[in-house]
Amino acid sequence: MSLSEEKLQRQYTMVDGLSIHDRRSTEALPEDAPIVILIHGLVVSSRYMMPTAELLAPVAHVYAPDLPGYGESDKPDYMLELPELADILCKWMDAVGIEKATMLGNSFGCQIIVEFAIRHPNRIERAVLQGPTMNPHARTFGQQLWQLILDSRYEDSSQAPIQAYDYWQAGLLRAVCTVQIALADRIEAKLPDVQVPTLVVRGEKDPLVPPYWAEEVVELLPQGQLAVIPGGGHTLNYSAPVELSRVTKAFLEATKSQMVTQEI
Repeated sequence: MSLSEEKLQRQYTMVDGLSIHDRRSTEALPEDAPIVILIHGLVVSSRYMMPTAELLAPVAHVYAPDLPGYGESDKPDYMLELPELADILCKWMDAVGIEKATMLGNSFGCQIIVEFAIRHPNRIERAVLQGPTMNPHARTFGQQLWQLILDSRYEDSSQAPIQAYDYWQAGLLRAVCTVQIALADRIEAKLPDVQVPTLVVRGEKDPLVPPYWAEEVVELLPQGQLAVIPGGGHTLNYSAPVELSRVTKAFLEATKSQMVTQEI
C-alpha cells in the first residue's frame, strides 16, 4: 500500500517547549467543512493513518498529529500519561487554530480521545472510535500480545515495517511505559461521560475488539452507534481505509444537522 503524502502537508508547531509534528490536508474546501483530527495508536505515529487521511481530505480539513514522544515529534525525557496527552493535544489545537473538531482514533488513540472528551468536552464535536482498547475482559499483556498475533493475518503486510520504524523512533522504554499506561486505563468507566455523537467501528475479524466488547462500548456511550467492517482486522485505518472512510463520511453527514442545532 502506498503512503503518498501528496494530499497532506507536514508542519511543526511548538507547544510547551516541544515541537509537535503533524500532517494536514491542503485542499480548498467550503468553510463549513468538518475538521477531523486523526489520533494514532500505541507507540506508532500518524504515518499509518495516511491512507484514511487521504480519503477524508476531499470532504474534511484533516489533521494527523504525532503526539509528543512518538513519530517525528519531540521526545521528552518524561512520559506523558493519558491526561497529559489529552491536555497537550488541546494545547496543540490552540496553537494551530482549531476551536473544535471531530476526532478519529485507532486502538490506544480511542483511549486518548475518550480522555480528551472528558477533560475538554467543549473542544470535541464527534468521535470515531476505531478498534477501541482495552477490552476489560482481556486486560493483560499476554492476552493482548496473543490477540495482536492473531490479528496479523487480517492486516496489510506493508504495515509491519512502518510500525517497526515508529517503535524504533519511540524507543524501548517509552514503548513499554506506553503499553503499561494503556493497560491501566479503565476506559469502560469513562465512556458514560462522553457526551458527543460517537461511532464505534469494529473490524469483523478483530480479535482485540470482539463483538461483545464493541457492543458494550456502544451501550456505555450516551450517543453511541456501531459499524462493523466485513473481513476487517484491528487497524482498518491502514488495511481497510476505503471502508473506514465510507462509514466515517456517512457518520459526519448524518450528524451534521445535529452539530448546526447545537451551535444555534
